Amino acid sequence: MKNFTIYLTGFLLLFLTEIFAQDQKGEVVSETFESRAKGIANKIENITKEEKAALKAEIEAINNQLDKKEITTEQAEVKKQELAAARAKNIETRVAVAQDELKDLVQEKVDGKIKESDSSRTWVIHFDNKRRKNWNHDGERRTTSQFVFAFGLNNLVTDKALAHSDYRYWGSHFYEWGFTANTRIFKNDNLLHAKYGLSLMYNNLRPTENRYFQENGKQTELVKSTVHLNDSRFRNVYLVVPAHLEFDFSKKEIKNDKTLFRTHKSMRVGLGGYFGANIKSKQILKFEDEEGNKVKQKTKGDFNVNDFIYGASAYIGYKEVSLYAKYDLSPLFRDNAVDQNNISFGVRFDFN
Repeated sequence: MKNFTIYLTGFLLLFLTEIFAQDQKGEVVSETFESRAKGIANKIENITKEEKAALKAEIEAINNQLDKKEITTEQAEVKKQELAAARAKNIETRVAVAQDELKDLVQEKVDGKIKESDSSRTWVIHFDNKRRKNWNHDGERRTTSQFVFAFGLNNLVTDKALAHSDYRYWGSHFYEWGFTANTRIFKNDNLLHAKYGLSLMYNNLRPTENRYFQENGKQTELVKSTVHLNDSRFRNVYLVVPAHLEFDFSKKEIKNDKTLFRTHKSMRVGLGGYFGANIKSKQILKFEDEEGNKVKQKTKGDFNVNDFIYGASAYIGYKEVSLYAKYDLSPLFRDNAVDQNNISFGVRFDFN
């Protein structure tokens, strides 16, 4: 599942650049947000290819030892598992650096330190790999793309109530990042847009009263810890497909007797939802042992969490910034006696 998440990270980055480069024979010649994002995506892709190639060579070496009867079948399987775990760790470590670059890139975008990806872009178009023609695209296409980043507070609605929650209101949080396409529905009207894409969604819960999650058969319960917990956090990661009907109140412009439709220039409202799959559940506990050593315990498992997720979401804002809310219509746990549904409130950025 860890490798699957890494591949998805690279795929999501490539998704953005493919939308921007809708003319398959063209390429952006200026350094912009999307071109740098594509560089990070290529880096992640190369990392996974290198590590997979190295693992393949190591597995072949073990198979040769097995054929020569230098090791037993059991020893070969153990070695293969150890090598696979080591390569997975290498991928995680190396990709973490690329993910930090992505975070820095987003921060530069927020701070206005990176060149705006505006609607006037210079493209180089190749015809039959023989001729080249410069084209200046004036005005946004009917379909544009955005990098989406959101964060905020997260909690569970238990038995249809949010009050008196078992989870810290300010300590529990969510964040989400991904890429969307935004298609103007009517050719000559800018109000309605279909917005759809792919996102990675991270939902974190921090229980109150020194508790943590424990599986009890098909039930997942909060139990009291016998040691003082400095931190107790339960994280679920989802790959989701969000889809919204967006009302964009940006005014059209007239330039050289031509009508241009802009997006993300005024107030926007989005109504819709999402569906997807759980790709990782993990509990993180921090405490001190009897000798005073600081311990960080990570447990990855099923925790009886629903494999699939679907819900409703909405946002309202101005230009790139919106207030954002989402609610899981599917319960967090499959078979708990009382349904608990995830709910989130926060801020969303749509970088056009």
